[in-house]
Amino acid sequence: MDKRTKIVMSQVMLPSQANVAGNVHGGEIMKLMDTAAGAVAKKYARGNVVTARVDELQFHLPVFVGAMVTMTAIIAYVGRTSMEVVVTVDVEDLESDTEPIRALSSYFTMVALDKAGKPRPLPPLLLETEEEKELYEEAKRKREGLRCK
Repeated sequence: MDKRTKIVMSQVMLPSQANVAGNVHGGEIMKLMDTAAGAVAKKYARGNVVTARVDELQFHLPVFVGAMVTMTAIIAYVGRTSMEVVVTVDVEDLESDTEPIRALSSYFTMVALDKAGKPRPLPPLLLETEEEKELYEEAKRKREGLRCK
């Protein structure tokens, strides 16, 4: 996988990110996901990017204070000026020996901008592995489905 198409970011959840019961606010997780999507998109585009769209987020399990949250952001599809970034979130209880569990995932559409704030062309995405090709086809189908609605 091209070193510019994937990043992994982790953070331990703090009390300031949660409600009084210790559940981390969904908006905090969304912000981390957007940060990861923006970072990998900027790395790929080598310039400014903005979030244009976020697909539906479904939380499969609660995230608590003290948990390690790991966001993996992968560029799955590149169009002329925009790219689809798959962001997955895994949660790990650092006080047990359990494996990390997938908490949620979503697609982020990021648009590359020039110095004047206008959309600018992106380099084509080079697909090398079967995983990259599968992600590309899935993102392409999703994108085409959105245009039909």
